[in-house]
Amino acid sequence: MYISEKLKESSIVEYLLYMWQVEDIIRANGLDIDRLTSGYLSQFEVDDEARERLVGWYEQLISMMREEGVEKHGHLQINKNIVIMLTDLHLRLLRTPKFSTYSSAYYHILPFIVELRAKNRQNGGEEKGEIETCLDALYGLMLLHLQGKEVSGGTELALAEVSKFMALLSGYYKKEKNGELDFD
Repeated sequence: MYISEKLKESSIVEYLLYMWQVEDIIRANGLDIDRLTSGYLSQFEVDDEARERLVGWYEQLISMMREEGVEKHGHLQINKNIVIMLTDLHLRLLRTPKFSTYSSAYYHILPFIVELRAKNRQNGGEEKGEIETCLDALYGLMLLHLQGKEVSGGTELALAEVSKFMALLSGYYKKEKNGELDFD
């Protein structure tokens, strides 16, 4: 939870990827707070008050996952809303000539996005927007690394570029949130 608070302030993209991981951790523990507490959460060295807050946060997430029907797959609406906000910001940045650096970065990674979307369709995946496609790819790469699986050099390079682009978008999101982004 403390990690999520820090990430939400520093990088909305990293926050979102972290929250997707939290959703998967909850699923891996069968949406069972006792299992989460005794297994996963027990590794965090925090005082009793912080532990109580942490367990409460996970209980809230479990409840939300059940209410929203995302026990097996999918994402919480609060996380989907962030994807929607990022997509909206992405489109506004592209429409404004003032942000040519952003547009250049986007057109640089567009071939990667097209390829990722084509692979997703080939594998029977649902059609997703460009920003969600980038997020899915970064999350998939993270999971592969966590599992110790090998990733081709070409994929690593492509996703490094996608990561830079998403970091740029995340920076613009932070600026907008702080009232520092001027579209005029």
